[in-house]
Amino acid sequence: MNVEENGSGDRVVDLCATIITAYVSNNAVPPNELPPMIGAIHSTLTQLMAPPAPEAPKPEPPIPIRRTVTPDHIISLEDGKPYKTLKRHLAGRGLTPDQYREKWGLPRDYPMVASNYASQRSELAKNSGLGRRRLRGAEGGDDGAPAAAPAARRGRPKGSRTQ
Repeated sequence: MNVEENGSGDRVVDLCATIITAYVSNNAVPPNELPPMIGAIHSTLTQLMAPPAPEAPKPEPPIPIRRTVTPDHIISLEDGKPYKTLKRHLAGRGLTPDQYREKWGLPRDYPMVASNYASQRSELAKNSGLGRRRLRGAEGGDDGAPAAAPAARRGRPKGSRTQ
């Protein structure tokens, strides 16, 4: 079957006939089930041979991408509004940060948090003591008392079989 010789409609009918013939010759099919089977196969082949839908054009950002990142906020390309952090805003629109970057053609290292906001949060965390290692003696965890012996194991010891 050559595409140039047969139209796409004839090609679908030929393929449908070939598939039905092969299936019926190897399987017992009652005559009343043939018309729905032919219709289902024909519609499936028609869908498969249809040209692909044209791709949607890439959305145009409301402002240039270079101007979206400032020290105090990040401007969303979705609505053009400034945010300190984009993650919650994007979640409300059903996007993850990776999907957002892909949609707008942004680099992998594009920030999701404004730099001043991130440094404020970092200072706050450091001032509250987060990120420091605990000192053993200062926390009272090691007061010089001997540690309690581990609890005895239950059951028969390994290798001691009785006969």
